[in-house]
Amino acid sequence: MTASALGDLLALLDLQKVEDNVFLGRSPPEPAQRVFGGQVLSQALVAATRTVDPARACHSFHAYFLRPGDPRIPILYEVDRSRDGGSFTARRVVAVQHGLPIFTLAASFQRAEAGFEHQSRMPVVPAPESLEDDREVLLRDPGLPPAMRAWVERNRPFETRSVLPRGLGDRAPRPPVDHIWLRTRGSLPGDPVLHRALLAFVSDMSLLDTALLPHGKSIFSDVQVASLDHALWFHRPFRADDWLLYAQDSPSASGGRGFNRGAIYTRDGVLVASVAQEGLIRPR
Repeated sequence: MTASALGDLLALLDLQKVEDNVFLGRSPPEPAQRVFGGQVLSQALVAATRTVDPARACHSFHAYFLRPGDPRIPILYEVDRSRDGGSFTARRVVAVQHGLPIFTLAASFQRAEAGFEHQSRMPVVPAPESLEDDREVLLRDPGLPPAMRAWVERNRPFETRSVLPRGLGDRAPRPPVDHIWLRTRGSLPGDPVLHRALLAFVSDMSLLDTALLPHGKSIFSDVQVASLDHALWFHRPFRADDWLLYAQDSPSASGGRGFNRGAIYTRDGVLVASVAQEGLIRPR
């Protein structure tokens, strides 16, 4: 049985078909100023997938955030069927609001085939059972402002357990490396399309914050932050309702931008996905 927040997210991913290549996505009824980037990533991926032969799975996508999304109105996802080849399928998606593109995504799909295999080794970190839910850790802070406490208390579709606590404001500087265990708060159907869409959603939640770690700041500090682009490669099968380790690092920040990388492993050390993102991190 899925928790309510997870059920709400699954409903957001069930896009309305308008025409053969056009789909409509909605945002949750929240007082947010802009649409969460992970929502647009996951909805665009679903739109692209619905125009592809089910025998071909998405192995990568590359996306650019062009304008802030307006959560008050639906998002129109227009899919261009760029190519259907012998082994690979390419799709391009443009998300539109107020008559303007707010986001673009290029995705590639491939039929299953065997080949060479290797992968990087998973970092050695504590098991998720030995760590606390990030939400519970934050709620123990007696100095948490009421508005922030209400934000933390909200039911969420994913449970996260950080190896090193991040905090929600300024913090002591530390190296730009982070490890977070995550999984959905509830079980899921077996459809791998759904698991890939959910991983796309959660891959945007913490990555940009990694570039702020060595500067003693967070996305809740006096900084202007926004995702600029986002790329994700799916390497191997996985389940989003099993524990996954999101290993993140930021090798560079310059020009008001922070570059971040992520590697996502199953708890038994299988590398299932890689992520890269550059975002705006501008002091206010």
